[in-house]
Amino acid sequence: MTGSTHSVPSHWIDGKPAPAGSPETIPVINPANGEIVAEVPAGTAGDVDRAVAAARAAFPGWAATPPAERAAVVARIAEGLRARSEEIAVTITAEMGSPLTLSRTAQVGFPVAVAESFVTLAAEVDWTREIGNSLVVREPIGVVGAITPWNFPLQQIVSKLAPALIAGDTMVFKPSEVAPLTARILAEVTAEAGLPAGVFNVVHGTGPVVGEAISAHPEVDMISFTGSTRAGRRIGAVAAETVKRVALELGGKGANVILDDADLATAVGAGVAMAFTNGGQVCGAWPRMLVPASRHDEIVALAVAAAREYTVGEPTDEATRIGPMASEAHRERVDGYIRRGIADGATLVFGGPGRPDGREQGAYVRPTIFADVDPYSVIAQEEIFGPVLTIIPYADEDEAVEIANGTAYGLTGGVFGEPEHALGVARRLRAGQVDVNGGHWNPLAPFGGYKQSGNGREFGRAGLEEFLETKSIQR
Repeated sequence: MTGSTHSVPSHWIDGKPAPAGSPETIPVINPANGEIVAEVPAGTAGDVDRAVAAARAAFPGWAATPPAERAAVVARIAEGLRARSEEIAVTITAEMGSPLTLSRTAQVGFPVAVAESFVTLAAEVDWTREIGNSLVVREPIGVVGAITPWNFPLQQIVSKLAPALIAGDTMVFKPSEVAPLTARILAEVTAEAGLPAGVFNVVHGTGPVVGEAISAHPEVDMISFTGSTRAGRRIGAVAAETVKRVALELGGKGANVILDDADLATAVGAGVAMAFTNGGQVCGAWPRMLVPASRHDEIVALAVAAAREYTVGEPTDEATRIGPMASEAHRERVDGYIRRGIADGATLVFGGPGRPDGREQGAYVRPTIFADVDPYSVIAQEEIFGPVLTIIPYADEDEAVEIANGTAYGLTGGVFGEPEHALGVARRLRAGQVDVNGGHWNPLAPFGGYKQSGNGREFGRAGLEEFLETKSIQR
């Protein structure tokens, strides 16, 4: 191995490093330069069996631990992550190419904030409630299988682990093989925080092997998955064989609806940011910008000017705002969509296919803007998951809402305009989370999708309740 940041030679099972059942490994490749930075085990179904057995054995004791004590452990986990924030940021940048400045803020800051929000929430949960002659009890669901993607590797698992731990569940976790390295850091932090052995387990490997084994396992009570809609369909089908609870946070194709009474400079600047942040590798991004047809050209000029500020470069350079895509395979996928947009007749106004000048090596793409886009074209309908913005004109407000709702997805959206006007349009969007005039992210508010963006919710009370069962006792 060269340029190792944090080698992970084993799984984490029953509170300690655990040898793999197979000698095969998966290389972790730095997308900025193609170097191998670490290797992780190619896990097997047997590895999953051992992890599930550890989680099942740990469940009774953890479920019986008072909620306040469980919350105290989660608080110490948040403190431990904060203490190792620079190591985590550097690791994430090396494994998936997120610019270091973003890694230090969002990639580390968001999961710490999420964990702390659940600590606060734990004191507000009604673990028991009287309804007539019934005692309604909220109890942990059991062993949770968690499967996460590579774009926000620590954030995605903490968003599941923190509420699951407070609920009293135990967990078997499969990180993405593209960005698996923070899983070991997190496991070490949980042990140092006093989490009992077996409550949190990590099995590395691929989706078709480890992901399928977790989803199908009869001793796993729930699957919480974040990733592509295609993979979510498969996980839901496999999990249905054992009638598990399944929570799916899947793809998105968010629309930023700019109304005719919006502050255009603010709306366009925020919209470009929401399309390009983390190289567009964000399920909640806004890759579609819906604009009044009469102001299309004016908005295109503003968007192009904003896009020029998004420097593409080496992710460890603090001036970089867009690093490489997370892998070479993903770079090719994004580049293919850019070429498809041109072939289908969209007007290319910024960027384009191929690597940026001076970036002959690494998984880099050009941040790209298309104008006058057909709302039902491929680039306006499918999730590209890269820094590609499509500007779509609309004739009137009803058409804007129709276009915004006119994809298979319904995860996020934005509306800019006079506040009450914008709020009225936001209510019409079929999406799980909509920001009005750049409203700030709230970790206590539920997050999740309509339609093929998934089901269930993360964050806040709704996110905690995903991991709880409900029992009625009549007296």
